[in-house]
Amino acid sequence: MTTATSAPALRFSGVTKKFSGGTTALADANLEVSPGEFVAVVGPSGCGKSTLLRIASGLDEVSGGTVEVGAKQLGYVFQDATLLPWRTVAQNVGLLAELEKMDKRERGRRITEALALVGLAGFEKHLPHQLSGGMRMRTSLARSLVLDPDVFLFDEPFGALDEITRERLNDELLRMFELRGFAALFITHSVAEAVFLSTRVVVMSGRPGRVIADIPVPFDYPRAPELRYTPEFGRLCGEVSQLLREL
Repeated sequence: MTTATSAPALRFSGVTKKFSGGTTALADANLEVSPGEFVAVVGPSGCGKSTLLRIASGLDEVSGGTVEVGAKQLGYVFQDATLLPWRTVAQNVGLLAELEKMDKRERGRRITEALALVGLAGFEKHLPHQLSGGMRMRTSLARSLVLDPDVFLFDEPFGALDEITRERLNDELLRMFELRGFAALFITHSVAEAVFLSTRVVVMSGRPGRVIADIPVPFDYPRAPELRYTPEFGRLCGEVSQLLREL
């Protein structure tokens, strides 16, 4: 893996990933994310979408090809909130900064700022079991925000939530994206979520995964929730869905 400080934020060039059991998850995958871009990835289950994130984060190594990460700090938001049940919301949010040995005063300031940004001010002393599913995911987002990442990796963070909560968190994630200007690689099974959030929607083939389409999303930011109900939005969702049906 090559780490740099210049563009691109992420680049996968001819990436192949073969696991020890013999499964090939990715084959000649090519994908680039520029600074300030929000790229959503859709594709059938098992096509290697999450493997891309694990490779970008260093949790997995490539079997072939190269990966460039042009970020000083990565944020990773998993499918599950992965909160420590014995720690309060504020303590969970500060965990990564604590592990980085950030100054206590600065850590406290960033925790307060992140909680306000995700709408959890006033819940600092709550424990995870006292929170709804949506609030737990907000806590997970805030935990990564504390480190002010240049690049965010999202692995279906809202997939287990009900539709209304999911849409609200999509709206809030876009607000954070507009405020912070990070680059994002977002994995999802929801075509509507992919189109609503992103600057581009990347479609992957079945396993072994490779990029078969890269579709620009023409809607300007900020995006109002009502965008979801426009004919233009529906047509673009239909285009992406048709590509998935043809796989």
